[in-house]
This record gives sequence, structure tokens and C-alpha cells, in this order.
Amino acid sequence: MGVRTRRAHRHAQTHAFGFGVLGVFGFIGLLGLALAVSLGSLMAFWLTDLPDYKSADAYLVAEPTTVYDVKGNVIANFYLQNRKSVTMEDVSPYVIKGTVDTEDIRFYKHNGVDPYGIMRAIFSNASGGSEGASTITQQLVRNTVLSDEQFDRTVKRKVREAYIAVEMEKTYTKEQILMMYLNTIYYGQGAYGIEAAAITYFNKHANELTLAEAATLVGIPNSPTAYDPTVNPNDSKSRRNVVLRRMLKAGDITQEEYDAASQEDIVLSRGQSVTSEKGKYPYFTSYIASLLSEDFDVKTIYQGGLKVYTTLDPDKQDAAEKAVQAQLDAIGNGELESALVAINNQNGYIDAMVGGRDYDTNQFNLATQARRQPGSSFKAFTLTAAISQGFNPQTYLNCNSPIQVTPTWRVQNYGNTNYGTISFARATELSSNTGYVQVAQAIGGASISSTAKSMGIKVDIPSYASITLGTIGVPPLQMAEAYSTLANNGIHRDAVAITKIEDRNNNTVYEHKEQATQAISGEVAYATTQVLQGVVNSGTATAVRSYSRNVNQPIAGKTGTTENARDLWFVGYTPQTTVAVWTGFREEKTIYVHGSPGHPSNTSCPIFGRYIDMTLGGVARQEFTSSPAPSYKPASSWSFAQNKKPNTPETTAETTMETEVEEQQPEEPQPQEPPNNEADSPIAPDDSGANPPDDADTGDGR
Repeated sequence: MGVRTRRAHRHAQTHAFGFGVLGVFGFIGLLGLALAVSLGSLMAFWLTDLPDYKSADAYLVAEPTTVYDVKGNVIANFYLQNRKSVTMEDVSPYVIKGTVDTEDIRFYKHNGVDPYGIMRAIFSNASGGSEGASTITQQLVRNTVLSDEQFDRTVKRKVREAYIAVEMEKTYTKEQILMMYLNTIYYGQGAYGIEAAAITYFNKHANELTLAEAATLVGIPNSPTAYDPTVNPNDSKSRRNVVLRRMLKAGDITQEEYDAASQEDIVLSRGQSVTSEKGKYPYFTSYIASLLSEDFDVKTIYQGGLKVYTTLDPDKQDAAEKAVQAQLDAIGNGELESALVAINNQNGYIDAMVGGRDYDTNQFNLATQARRQPGSSFKAFTLTAAISQGFNPQTYLNCNSPIQVTPTWRVQNYGNTNYGTISFARATELSSNTGYVQVAQAIGGASISSTAKSMGIKVDIPSYASITLGTIGVPPLQMAEAYSTLANNGIHRDAVAITKIEDRNNNTVYEHKEQATQAISGEVAYATTQVLQGVVNSGTATAVRSYSRNVNQPIAGKTGTTENARDLWFVGYTPQTTVAVWTGFREEKTIYVHGSPGHPSNTSCPIFGRYIDMTLGGVARQEFTSSPAPSYKPASSWSFAQNKKPNTPETTAETTMETEVEEQQPEEPQPQEPPNNEADSPIAPDDSGANPPDDADTGDGR
């Protein structure tokens, strides 16, 4: 190849390289332009349906949640009551400075979106830290005008949020935006806004807060649950000190101020917090609020405009409240309380709930939150478990008192009464502790525990025999749910309070779907019910019949009394309804009725009787679903705690309970007309006096 040829070839290669480079950059430029146009079009589309963000009212939008009873009546509205907007002059300078230093240090330098903050957050998160990039303005937009989108983890929501934040800063001053933020941000415990938070936690106005108090409140919105000083004081204090360090770094407090404030303990002084309109049935509606809190945040509950449809029957609720109040008035002790839960056996709906004497005095719901020992009302689960294992209710037991069950556990009946050798069914009617402890040991504590749980008891039940005496606290709601399983021929349904929830646009977001399970066999449920009917007809709960003379329904149930008459129970059921009633003091102490220790027969039994008299009086009789008798084992196959074996004649499934009881029981007095002072109804013997083993809770299981 000649010189000219080689030069021409090199010249051609050089121009080809130049053309290739220009082509690549040109292509990239065109691609970038196309992407920019496309992205711009996409962003324009995302911004076409923005909510109104120009009015200041847009940042205070709230719609109450409405609660309905089963008949469609409004029974409560949940909304914010103590949120009060304040001006900057009404807020401590420590709050102003601490909020900016902690949430958005460049607040006064950006235009609503902070690119520097975004880069800082990226590097922090990449290096294992955790830092947000949202400005105070963006947080305000997210929590107000875009509250319906706040949980959307999408680029679209971020773009919309950033756009509105920038537009806001064109309309409002930094001070106005900061005060909008401080007046709307959530500080936990239902408190929205700094003024509400100051009153809720420290019972003072926002302009009266000390440095330490202001820093405590500033730290809460980052995680209102984790940094709630009423629940997690140590975590709250650590977060407060983070706020103080950032204020020190920003030069807004001195080293001396930091040292003093960071050493202070958090001393709370609770003021009037955010509440809801309590409505006519406050204990029930507070329970509804607690259920909603399991699936919705506080803001949605109190501002989201939900429609909540519940199971409460207003007629039955009124009957429940009247039944409770009548008996408490008859007893005449202004401190005595009763709780009641009534469940519709057909569907598990909670028809009525009484959580205490006076909601304004004490909002703690005794029907759902209190775990009080059920005493011998827990024996129903031992009875059910025993029958499930083939223990015939007509098996005879030595029910004398006391008995030495183990070297460290001595058990006696109520009043140390000797009942002699009687059937298991009769031991249930008389609530013999000595008889039941022997059965519990024979079938095993694990069987009792698992049976109770399958029927609806949700608290942790240990697997030792002494639980038969009811030494583990259980809320009345769970007792009602579990007994309802017996009334339903062994089918368990969870207690239901909410049937449907709609959002503010009438879209259904929740609807109850029945989930029924066969917890125990129909044969066992019916056999258990037959025995528990004897408790009402000729046992410790005969007073029920005296107060329900207009009721033509079969009634089954069990009384319960704990040590020193501190908790008095009756849990009973008809084919239509199951009702758990507890009577006692909020602070446990002996109950006296007209000078004598109280008993279910003059406290909880009359309440049950009054309630069903008002709700079932005159209703056509309905029978429990009958089933064949279970297959029972011979009595001789059971081993009991007594050294001296009880008389255990062989019985068969065909032996009727009524015949055996009539042969063995002493003559029972007939139910009497309630006296004028209805609290003086006759007291039938009940169960008491067990000393549990070393690993059991104390309580005599009456």
C-alpha cells in the first residue's frame, strides 16, 4: 500500500471515529429529551387530580367516625375534642426550635423540598443509618391534604407531595407553615397539635413548657407509640435527649441547658386528653374503639369518617343496665360494681354489655379488660372435659371435707361442709371443691385447659389440676363466649361486636364472616348442659328462677365465688342467649350484703334473672338441642386422690341424672318469692376453701 493510500485510509478512520462519537452523544441526547418529555407528561398526569391545597382549612380536614347499633341508630361519634389551634406566641420557643432542629434543620433555607436533605438521607441509609428526607412542609402535606394517600409507597405520591409542598411555600410564610404543622401533628394518646399534647402529658399550656418537657413532646411524633412517655418512659427519655443534642448542635441551647435538661426524669401530669363522644353506651363504644385500633390508626378512627355497624341491641342493652342498677341499688353500696355481657347464641353477636357502674368515674371496662378469678364458674370446663373423656356425671365421689390432695395441698368445701358420697352431677349442683379436685386430677389439668381454650377462653390457662377452682383471671366477655359453646351444641363462635365497616365513600372495608367450629361434640355439650341445669333448678343458683318468673325457658349455668367473697359470678344460658355476670369491687375486697359476706345468689344471680325476665319473658319456649348420651367408662376405671376409695357403683349411659340425684340429695328448699329488699334473697351453699399447690395462684375457688 502506497503512502497516499495509507494516509487516505487513516483520514477515513479518523472521520469515522468522529462521526461515531457524535452519533452516540446525539442518540443519548435525543433519548434524554424523549424521557424528559415522557416523564414530564407522566408527572403532569399525576398532578391532574390534586385535592384543594390552597385553603388553610385543607390542613385541618377531619370527619368523625359514626357508630351504629344493630337497628341502625347512631350510638356514638368518634372525633377529636381537645385539638385547639394556637399561634406562635402561644408556643414555647423551645418547641419551635426543637421541632426545626429535629425534623427539618434546613427548614428556613429550602422552598418546600430539600435536595440537600435528600442526598443526606441517601448517604445515611446507605451507610446503615436511618434518616428521613421529608421536610416539615412535606410532612404537613402528607398528613393533611394527602392523608388518603399517606401509606402509598409510590413515586406518584412523592411527586404530588413535593409539588404541593413547593406550591404551599409560595402561598404561606415559613411561620404559618410551621404553626400549621404544630397544630396538626399527632403526639400520641389521641392528642393532635402541640397545645393538646402539652395538656395531655403535662397539664399545662404549650407556652409554659420547660426545655425538657418541650423536647419530650418534640420527640414523640417520630413514633407516637414507641416514644409514648406513659407507656415507654425509658425510650421516650432517650428520644428526648436526641432532640436536646440536635438543639445543642444547632446552637439553640447552651451546654449547661443541655446538661441540666438531659438529666431530668420525665415527670408527667396528665390532663384532659382527646376523647370521643361517649354516646349512650360508653363502655360498649369504648370497646368498639379498641377493636378499631387493632386495624386502623388513631387518625383514621377519629378523623377518617368511618361508618361502623355493631351488634348492640338497644332494647337488650337497656334491660342489662336496668338489671344491674336495680340489684346494685338494692344492695346499697355505692362502690360495688357489676359487669355483664350477653351473647346471642345463634350468631355470637354481643347483644349487651355493661362495663361498670359509671363511665365518667372510671373508664376501665370491667366486661372486657378486667381479669378476675371466676371461682367455681370455671368448673364448667372441668365438667365438659370430664364428660369428653367418658366420665359419667352419675359416678359417685367422696365429697367430704377436707381432703389432703397432696402433701402440700389441702382442699375443703365451702364452710368445710361434708356432702358425703354423691354423684358428680350433684357435686356440681352443690359446687363441691373436694369432689371436683379429685375429678380434675383424674382427667388431668391439661385436658381442662385445652377444653377451656377450644370453647373460647383466650387468656393463658396453665395445665395443673387446681385451675378447676377458677384461680386464673378471665374477663366476663370470654366466659360468656365459652359458655355459649355449650348452648350451641358444642359449636364455638367468636364473640362479635362489629358486623361491617365502611369508609367515608361508603366502600365496605370490612364485613364479618362467620367462622364456626365444632369445639366439643354435641353429645358432650348436651350432657354438660343437663348437669348445669341442675345448678339452677336445685343447686347454688336457684335464686335465678325467683327473679325470672316470666321466663319459660330451660336455664343452665354455674355460680362462682373467690376467696373471701371478692368476686361473685353467675354465667348462665338459655337456648337463645348466654349471659356472664360478675359483681365485685374494682380494688379487690370482701363483698358484704347487708352485713354478711356476699354470694352470687344475692348479687349476680338476680341480675341474670332480671335481665332474661325483661328480654325473654313471654317468649315461646325453646329447648336445648338434644343429643344421645356420650359413651361413658366404668366408674372403677378412674383413680382418685383419696386414699380411701369412694363408693363408685357402676352406672351406665342410660342412667338418668335426675334419678340418681333424687336418691342421693337432701331435700332442697323451693325457690321463694324475692323479699321486698331483693338483696336478701336466700343464700344457697356455694363452693370455697381450696388451698392450691405451690405452683398455683392463691384463691379458694368458691
